[in-house]
Amino acid sequence: MGTQIGALLTKNPITYEELSGKVIAIDAYNTIYQFLSAIRQRDGSLLTDSSGNPTSHLTGLFSRTSKLRDSSIKPVFIFDGKPPDMKRDTLDKRKECKQDAARKYEIAKDEGNIENMKKYAQGTSRITPQILEESKKILDLMGIPYVQAESEAEAQAAFMVTRGDADSVGSQDYDSFLFGAENVVRNMGSSGKRKVPGKKAYISITPEDISLSESLANLELTREQLIDMSICIGTDFNEGIYRVGAKTALKLIQKHENIDTIIRKEDKDIRSEYPVEEIRNFFLDPPVTSDYDLKWKKPRSNDLFDYLVNERDFSEKLVNGNTKTLMDAVGGECQSCLDNW
Repeated sequence: MGTQIGALLTKNPITYEELSGKVIAIDAYNTIYQFLSAIRQRDGSLLTDSSGNPTSHLTGLFSRTSKLRDSSIKPVFIFDGKPPDMKRDTLDKRKECKQDAARKYEIAKDEGNIENMKKYAQGTSRITPQILEESKKILDLMGIPYVQAESEAEAQAAFMVTRGDADSVGSQDYDSFLFGAENVVRNMGSSGKRKVPGKKAYISITPEDISLSESLANLELTREQLIDMSICIGTDFNEGIYRVGAKTALKLIQKHENIDTIIRKEDKDIRSEYPVEEIRNFFLDPPVTSDYDLKWKKPRSNDLFDYLVNERDFSEKLVNGNTKTLMDAVGGECQSCLDNW
Protein backbone atom coordinates (compact mmCIF):
# COMPACT_ATOMS: atom_id res chain seq x y z
CA MET A 1 0.00 0.00 0.00
CA GLY A 2 2.91 2.34 0.64
CA THR A 3 2.88 5.85 2.00
CA GLN A 4 -0.22 8.04 1.70
CA ILE A 5 1.19 11.24 0.18
CA GLY A 6 -0.95 11.25 -2.97
CA ALA A 7 -3.16 14.16 -1.93
CA LEU A 8 -0.12 16.45 -1.77
CA LEU A 9 1.38 15.61 -5.17
CA THR A 10 0.75 17.45 -8.43
CA LYS A 11 -1.14 15.15 -10.82
CA ASN A 12 -1.56 15.77 -14.52
CA PRO A 13 -3.91 13.88 -16.86
CA ILE A 14 -2.09 11.94 -19.56
CA THR A 15 -3.17 9.95 -22.61
CA TYR A 16 -1.84 6.78 -24.17
CA GLU A 17 -0.87 8.87 -27.20
CA GLU A 18 1.43 10.98 -25.01
CA LEU A 19 3.03 7.80 -23.65
CA SER A 20 3.70 6.37 -27.12
CA GLY A 21 7.29 5.16 -27.43
CA LYS A 22 7.90 5.46 -23.69
CA VAL A 23 9.42 2.72 -21.54
CA ILE A 24 7.30 2.19 -18.42
CA ALA A 25 8.79 0.21 -15.52
CA ILE A 26 5.72 -1.43 -14.00
CA ASP A 27 5.50 -2.70 -10.43
CA ALA A 28 4.51 -6.31 -11.20
CA TYR A 29 3.16 -7.25 -7.75
CA ASN A 30 1.12 -4.07 -7.58
CA THR A 31 -0.38 -4.74 -11.01
CA ILE A 32 -1.01 -8.46 -10.57
CA TYR A 33 -2.68 -7.81 -7.23
CA GLN A 34 -5.03 -5.37 -8.98
CA PHE A 35 -6.01 -8.07 -11.45
CA LEU A 36 -6.56 -10.66 -8.72
CA SER A 37 -8.75 -8.19 -6.83
CA ALA A 38 -10.76 -6.81 -9.74
CA ILE A 39 -11.09 -9.60 -12.30
CA ARG A 40 -13.55 -11.87 -10.55
CA GLN A 41 -16.85 -13.59 -11.08
CA ARG A 42 -20.15 -12.31 -9.74
CA ASP A 43 -19.78 -14.17 -6.44
CA GLY A 44 -16.27 -12.83 -5.95
CA SER A 45 -14.42 -15.99 -6.95
CA LEU A 46 -11.43 -15.79 -9.27
CA LEU A 47 -11.65 -16.67 -12.94
CA THR A 48 -10.37 -20.21 -13.39
CA ASP A 49 -9.63 -22.73 -16.11
CA SER A 50 -11.37 -26.10 -16.38
CA SER A 51 -8.97 -27.55 -13.77
CA GLY A 52 -9.87 -24.89 -11.22
CA ASN A 53 -6.58 -23.01 -11.48
CA PRO A 54 -6.83 -19.18 -11.26
CA THR A 55 -6.55 -17.25 -14.53
CA SER A 56 -7.47 -13.71 -13.42
CA HIS A 57 -3.81 -12.66 -13.40
CA LEU A 58 -3.22 -14.11 -16.87
CA THR A 59 -6.34 -12.42 -18.23
CA GLY A 60 -5.23 -9.07 -16.84
CA LEU A 61 -1.61 -9.29 -17.97
CA PHE A 62 -2.51 -10.49 -21.46
CA SER A 63 -5.19 -7.85 -22.08
CA ARG A 64 -3.47 -4.91 -20.36
CA THR A 65 -0.09 -5.55 -21.97
CA SER A 66 -1.63 -5.94 -25.43
CA LYS A 67 -3.42 -2.63 -24.95
CA LEU A 68 -0.19 -0.90 -23.95
CA ARG A 69 1.69 -2.36 -26.90
CA ASP A 70 -1.12 -1.32 -29.25
CA SER A 71 -0.34 2.27 -28.16
CA SER A 72 3.39 1.74 -28.83
CA ILE A 73 4.16 1.81 -25.10
CA LYS A 74 7.06 -0.38 -23.96
CA PRO A 75 6.24 -2.02 -20.61
CA VAL A 76 8.83 -3.79 -18.50
CA PHE A 77 7.58 -5.57 -15.37
CA ILE A 78 9.59 -5.41 -12.14
CA PHE A 79 9.16 -8.24 -9.62
CA ASP A 80 9.88 -7.80 -5.91
CA GLY A 81 12.87 -9.53 -4.42
CA LYS A 82 13.55 -10.22 -0.75
CA PRO A 83 11.69 -7.71 1.45
CA PRO A 84 13.76 -5.85 4.03
CA ASP A 85 13.39 -6.91 7.66
CA MET A 86 11.81 -3.51 8.34
CA LYS A 87 8.78 -4.58 6.30
CA ARG A 88 7.97 -7.59 8.48
CA ASP A 89 5.25 -5.89 10.54
CA THR A 90 3.52 -4.54 7.42
CA LEU A 91 3.52 -7.97 5.80
CA ASP A 92 2.17 -9.57 8.97
CA LYS A 93 -0.66 -7.03 9.11
CA ARG A 94 -1.53 -7.63 5.47
CA LYS A 95 -1.70 -11.35 6.18
CA GLU A 96 -4.05 -10.74 9.10
CA CYS A 97 -6.29 -8.56 6.91
CA LYS A 98 -6.51 -11.31 4.31
CA GLN A 99 -7.41 -13.87 6.97
CA ASP A 100 -10.10 -11.56 8.32
CA ALA A 101 -11.48 -11.01 4.81
CA ALA A 102 -11.51 -14.78 4.24
CA ARG A 103 -13.58 -15.31 7.43
CA LYS A 104 -16.06 -12.62 6.40
CA TYR A 105 -16.28 -14.11 2.91
CA GLU A 106 -17.24 -17.51 4.32
CA ILE A 107 -19.93 -15.90 6.48
CA ALA A 108 -21.32 -14.04 3.44
CA LYS A 109 -21.19 -17.29 1.46
CA ASP A 110 -23.18 -19.14 4.13
CA GLU A 111 -25.73 -16.31 4.10
CA GLY A 112 -25.91 -16.29 0.31
CA ASN A 113 -25.01 -12.59 0.29
CA ILE A 114 -23.49 -12.18 -3.19
CA GLU A 115 -22.62 -8.49 -2.73
CA ASN A 116 -20.64 -9.13 0.45
CA MET A 117 -19.04 -12.24 -1.06
CA LYS A 118 -17.60 -10.13 -3.86
CA LYS A 119 -16.63 -7.36 -1.45
CA TYR A 120 -14.69 -9.58 0.94
CA ALA A 121 -13.29 -11.88 -1.74
CA GLN A 122 -11.22 -9.02 -3.11
CA GLY A 123 -9.52 -8.67 0.25
CA THR A 124 -8.39 -12.30 0.18
CA SER A 125 -6.27 -11.80 -2.95
CA ARG A 126 -2.74 -13.12 -2.60
CA ILE A 127 0.09 -13.73 -5.02
CA THR A 128 1.23 -17.34 -4.75
CA PRO A 129 4.50 -18.78 -6.14
CA GLN A 130 2.39 -20.43 -8.87
CA ILE A 131 0.84 -17.10 -9.87
CA LEU A 132 4.30 -15.53 -9.97
CA GLU A 133 5.69 -18.31 -12.13
CA GLU A 134 2.72 -18.16 -14.52
CA SER A 135 2.93 -14.35 -14.74
CA LYS A 136 6.59 -14.50 -15.76
CA LYS A 137 5.80 -17.27 -18.23
CA ILE A 138 3.11 -15.32 -20.08
CA LEU A 139 5.33 -12.21 -20.20
CA ASP A 140 8.09 -14.32 -21.72
CA LEU A 141 5.69 -15.80 -24.28
CA MET A 142 4.43 -12.31 -25.16
CA GLY A 143 7.99 -11.06 -25.69
CA ILE A 144 7.77 -8.61 -22.79
CA PRO A 145 10.89 -8.10 -20.63
CA TYR A 146 10.81 -8.36 -16.86
CA VAL A 147 13.37 -7.68 -14.14
CA GLN A 148 13.87 -9.51 -10.88
CA ALA A 149 14.60 -6.86 -8.25
CA GLU A 150 17.05 -7.36 -5.41
CA SER A 151 14.46 -6.09 -2.94
CA GLU A 152 11.61 -3.59 -3.48
CA ALA A 153 10.28 -3.43 -7.06
CA GLU A 154 9.57 0.29 -6.79
CA ALA A 155 13.17 0.95 -5.77
CA GLN A 156 14.38 -0.99 -8.80
CA ALA A 157 11.93 0.81 -11.09
CA ALA A 158 13.04 4.19 -9.73
CA PHE A 159 16.67 3.22 -10.31
CA MET A 160 15.90 2.34 -13.92
CA VAL A 161 14.20 5.70 -14.47
CA THR A 162 17.11 7.56 -12.85
CA ARG A 163 19.53 5.57 -15.02
CA GLY A 164 17.61 6.51 -18.17
CA ASP A 165 16.58 2.94 -18.99
CA ALA A 166 12.91 3.75 -18.37
CA ASP A 167 10.90 6.94 -18.76
CA SER A 168 8.40 6.44 -15.94
CA VAL A 169 7.39 4.07 -13.17
CA GLY A 170 3.95 2.49 -13.54
CA SER A 171 2.39 1.96 -10.10
CA GLN A 172 -0.63 2.86 -8.02
CA ASP A 173 1.56 3.52 -4.98
CA TYR A 174 3.73 6.56 -4.30
CA ASP A 175 6.81 4.93 -2.79
CA SER A 176 8.70 5.28 -6.09
CA PHE A 177 9.10 8.99 -5.38
CA LEU A 178 10.76 8.25 -2.05
CA PHE A 179 13.20 6.04 -3.95
CA GLY A 180 13.92 8.93 -6.34
CA ALA A 181 11.79 8.24 -9.42
CA GLU A 182 11.24 11.43 -11.41
CA ASN A 183 7.99 10.33 -13.09
CA VAL A 184 5.19 7.96 -12.11
CA VAL A 185 2.18 7.05 -14.22
CA ARG A 186 -0.89 5.89 -12.30
CA ASN A 187 -4.13 4.25 -13.46
CA MET A 188 -2.44 2.54 -16.41
CA GLY A 189 -5.15 0.84 -18.43
CA SER A 190 -7.89 2.48 -16.38
CA SER A 191 -10.63 4.72 -17.66
CA GLY A 192 -14.22 5.45 -16.80
CA LYS A 193 -15.43 4.87 -13.26
CA ARG A 194 -14.25 2.84 -10.27
CA LYS A 195 -16.35 1.85 -7.28
CA VAL A 196 -15.32 3.36 -3.95
CA PRO A 197 -14.53 0.46 -1.56
CA GLY A 198 -17.29 -0.03 1.01
CA LYS A 199 -19.59 2.56 -0.55
CA LYS A 200 -22.26 2.67 -3.21
CA ALA A 201 -20.41 5.42 -5.03
CA TYR A 202 -18.10 5.72 -8.03
CA ILE A 203 -15.21 8.01 -8.93
CA SER A 204 -13.85 8.90 -12.36
CA ILE A 205 -10.53 7.26 -13.19
CA THR A 206 -8.12 8.34 -15.92
CA PRO A 207 -4.38 7.84 -16.38
CA GLU A 208 -2.30 10.50 -14.64
CA ASP A 209 1.33 11.54 -14.65
CA ILE A 210 3.12 12.82 -11.56
CA SER A 211 6.49 14.56 -11.66
CA LEU A 212 8.71 14.44 -8.58
CA SER A 213 10.48 17.71 -9.35
CA GLU A 214 7.21 19.53 -10.05
CA SER A 215 5.61 18.22 -6.86
CA LEU A 216 8.65 19.07 -4.73
CA ALA A 217 8.75 22.58 -6.19
CA ASN A 218 5.06 23.13 -5.44
CA LEU A 219 5.48 21.81 -1.90
CA GLU A 220 8.79 23.67 -1.44
CA LEU A 221 10.41 20.47 -0.16
CA THR A 222 13.55 18.50 -0.91
CA ARG A 223 13.38 14.77 -1.59
CA GLU A 224 14.89 14.13 1.85
CA GLN A 225 12.11 16.20 3.41
CA LEU A 226 9.52 14.29 1.39
CA ILE A 227 10.94 11.08 2.85
CA ASP A 228 10.83 12.53 6.37
CA MET A 229 7.25 13.69 5.81
CA SER A 230 6.31 10.19 4.65
CA ILE A 231 7.91 8.63 7.71
CA CYS A 232 5.74 10.95 9.82
CA ILE A 233 2.64 9.67 7.96
CA GLY A 234 3.73 6.05 7.87
CA THR A 235 5.48 3.84 5.31
CA ASP A 236 5.82 0.12 4.72
CA PHE A 237 8.60 0.24 7.31
CA ASN A 238 6.95 2.19 10.15
CA GLU A 239 3.48 3.12 11.40
CA GLY A 240 4.08 6.87 11.51
CA ILE A 241 3.20 9.39 14.18
CA TYR A 242 -0.16 8.74 15.83
CA ARG A 243 -3.01 10.69 14.19
CA VAL A 244 -0.73 12.51 11.75
CA GLY A 245 -1.91 12.53 8.14
CA ALA A 246 -0.44 14.08 5.01
CA LYS A 247 -1.48 17.69 5.65
CA THR A 248 -0.34 17.68 9.27
CA ALA A 249 2.95 16.02 8.35
CA LEU A 250 3.57 18.69 5.71
CA LYS A 251 2.97 21.45 8.27
CA LEU A 252 5.34 19.78 10.73
CA ILE A 253 8.10 19.49 8.12
CA GLN A 254 7.57 23.09 7.01
CA LYS A 255 7.88 24.18 10.63
CA HIS A 256 10.78 22.00 11.77
CA GLU A 257 12.47 21.07 8.43
CA ASN A 258 13.21 17.45 9.38
CA ILE A 259 11.72 14.57 11.33
CA ASP A 260 14.49 14.46 13.92
CA THR A 261 13.57 17.96 15.10
CA ILE A 262 9.86 17.05 15.02
CA ILE A 263 10.46 14.05 17.28
CA ARG A 264 12.56 16.12 19.67
CA LYS A 265 10.55 19.35 19.85
CA GLU A 266 7.04 17.93 19.43
CA ASP A 267 7.73 14.87 21.61
CA LYS A 268 6.52 12.50 18.90
CA ASP A 269 7.03 8.79 18.30
CA ILE A 270 7.15 7.26 14.77
CA ARG A 271 6.13 3.86 16.17
CA SER A 272 8.91 1.74 14.73
CA GLU A 273 11.52 -0.59 16.18
CA TYR A 274 13.91 0.77 13.54
CA PRO A 275 15.56 4.21 13.83
CA VAL A 276 14.56 7.02 11.47
CA GLU A 277 18.03 7.11 9.97
CA GLU A 278 17.83 3.46 8.90
CA ILE A 279 14.42 3.94 7.27
CA ARG A 280 15.55 7.14 5.52
CA ASN A 281 18.76 5.53 4.28
CA PHE A 282 16.84 2.60 2.81
CA PHE A 283 14.85 5.02 0.64
CA LEU A 284 17.99 6.92 -0.34
CA ASP A 285 20.17 3.89 -1.07
CA PRO A 286 18.12 0.70 -1.56
CA PRO A 287 19.44 -2.58 -2.98
CA VAL A 288 19.09 -2.54 -6.79
CA THR A 289 20.55 -4.41 -9.76
CA SER A 290 21.86 -3.32 -13.14
CA ASP A 291 21.79 -6.92 -14.37
CA TYR A 292 18.92 -6.71 -16.87
CA ASP A 293 18.41 -6.61 -20.62
CA LEU A 294 15.43 -4.72 -21.98
CA LYS A 295 14.33 -6.17 -25.31
CA TRP A 296 10.78 -6.30 -26.65
CA LYS A 297 10.52 -9.36 -28.86
CA LYS A 298 7.91 -10.83 -31.15
CA PRO A 299 5.55 -13.10 -29.21
CA ARG A 300 6.03 -16.84 -29.50
CA SER A 301 2.61 -17.10 -31.08
CA ASN A 302 2.31 -20.88 -31.28
CA ASP A 303 3.45 -21.40 -27.70
CA LEU A 304 1.23 -18.56 -26.51
CA PHE A 305 -1.80 -20.07 -28.25
CA ASP A 306 -1.04 -23.52 -26.87
CA TYR A 307 -0.61 -22.23 -23.32
CA LEU A 308 -3.61 -19.92 -23.16
CA VAL A 309 -6.11 -21.76 -25.37
CA ASN A 310 -5.21 -25.44 -24.98
CA GLU A 311 -3.98 -25.36 -21.37
CA ARG A 312 -5.85 -22.46 -19.76
CA ASP A 313 -9.11 -22.39 -21.74
CA PHE A 314 -8.83 -18.87 -23.15
CA SER A 315 -10.91 -17.79 -26.16
CA GLU A 316 -9.18 -18.43 -29.47
CA LYS A 317 -10.48 -15.14 -30.83
CA LEU A 318 -9.08 -13.19 -27.88
CA VAL A 319 -5.69 -14.86 -28.04
CA ASN A 320 -5.35 -14.49 -31.81
CA GLY A 321 -6.42 -10.84 -31.68
CA ASN A 322 -4.06 -9.85 -28.88
CA THR A 323 -1.20 -11.87 -30.35
CA LYS A 324 -1.57 -9.98 -33.64
CA THR A 325 -1.47 -6.70 -31.69
CA LEU A 326 1.77 -7.78 -30.02
CA MET A 327 3.27 -8.85 -33.35
CA ASP A 328 2.31 -5.58 -35.04
CA ALA A 329 3.77 -3.52 -32.17
CA VAL A 330 7.23 -5.08 -32.51
CA GLY A 331 7.06 -4.86 -36.30
CA GLY A 332 6.15 -1.19 -36.12
CA GLU A 333 9.05 -0.45 -33.79
CA CYS A 334 11.49 -2.21 -36.11
CA GLN A 335 10.17 -0.21 -39.08
CA SER A 336 10.45 3.00 -37.06
CA CYS A 337 14.09 2.23 -36.33
CA LEU A 338 14.75 1.67 -40.04
CA ASP A 339 12.97 4.90 -40.94
CA ASN A 340 15.06 6.85 -38.43
CA TRP A 341 18.25 5.27 -39.77
